[in-house]
Parts: sequence; C-alpha cells; structure tokens
Amino acid sequence: MTEQDRPRVPRGQARDRIVAAATDLFARLGYEATTTRQIVEAAQVTKGALYHWFSSKEELLTSIYRELLAEQTARLETIAAADGPADVRLHRAVSDLFAHMDEHAEPLTVWARSMHLVAGEHAAAVRAERRRYQHLFQDLVEEGQKAGAFRPDVPASVITNTFLSSVVQIHRWFRSQGPLTRRELGEQMVSLFLDGVRGTALTPQLPEY
Repeated sequence: MTEQDRPRVPRGQARDRIVAAATDLFARLGYEATTTRQIVEAAQVTKGALYHWFSSKEELLTSIYRELLAEQTARLETIAAADGPADVRLHRAVSDLFAHMDEHAEPLTVWARSMHLVAGEHAAAVRAERRRYQHLFQDLVEEGQKAGAFRPDVPASVITNTFLSSVVQIHRWFRSQGPLTRRELGEQMVSLFLDGVRGTALTPQLPEY
C-alpha cells in the first residue's frame, strides 16, 4: 500500500500510533538505525501526519521521554504535598518511581540508551524538567533531615544526585532474563537507599595496633 492509499487516521490516534511505533522500533533497532520512513510504515500513517506532530526524529524521541518525566514529576508532587512524616513520603516517592519505571520500561530504556544523541533545545528542555524533579526530591530529603529522620552528615544534594544517578544507570546492567524482575530490583534498591539515608552517620572502625 502506498502512502496515498492509506486511510486517514484521526489526529489523536495518529500521534499515539506514531509514538507506539517509534518506541518499538527504537527498542528493537536502536534510535540511530531507525528511519522516519520505518516509523511511518509501522504506524500506518502518512509522512505528513508524522511531521504534523513532530518536526524531527529527535523531537519524537525527546517527546516520548518528556511525557513520561512529566508523569513522574506530577506523581512526586502529589506524594511530597501529602500529609505525614517526610521519611514515609520519601519511601512512597522512591517506591512509586520504580513502579512507574516498571510500567514504562521500554520507552525509558530507549531514552537512557539514546539521550546522549540529543542536543540543542531538546536537550535543554529535558534538563530543565529533570531539574524540577530533582529539586522536588531534594526538598523532601531536606525536610526529613530537618525533622531528624535522615542522617544530617551528607548534604541532601549528594543524597539526591547519588540516588537518581544510580537509577539512570540501571539500563546498563539490568537484564530481564536475570534472577530479579524489575519490580524486585526496585524493592531492593528502595531498601538500600532508605537504609543508607536514615539514622546517624556511622563511625568507622579503626584497626587496633
């Protein structure tokens, strides 16, 4: 079927089909190896429909991630603004982050593997939105430190960046065929993170002479 012969798809559906097709192709073939023609054919839309929604393949990739990041940020805002102790809310926040990652594993992995290829205004927009999530997370850690729930000897910025950086790197070593599911891995990382953040600083044991 040629592009001219394809039936017209409603605009909202066309965008969803383009995103779904691109996510699948980026995951299977890699972002660089995937062409816009392959995306159009897989989505069964016209090239005009693709460029109506996305000016480039780079914008398409960035849009997929920014929408998921916006979801994560909105969920964190809700958790952070809720009642209850800061340590309980931080537990909910990190658990929810891993739950969201489990629900959207494929597109988030695609982004993690391809984000170094994005530059210019698209990269700047992502950095700005990630900083918003980071600041919300850090504010919650600082609140817990002021309340005495978290160790005060490590700056909240170090705690935040260490944890979020480790999350970004999961795609480099996690294998779905391994002994743990993504959800089980998330539970273990949540436990390790919270155990490290709670309580007072540990005093190192010096050797006896």
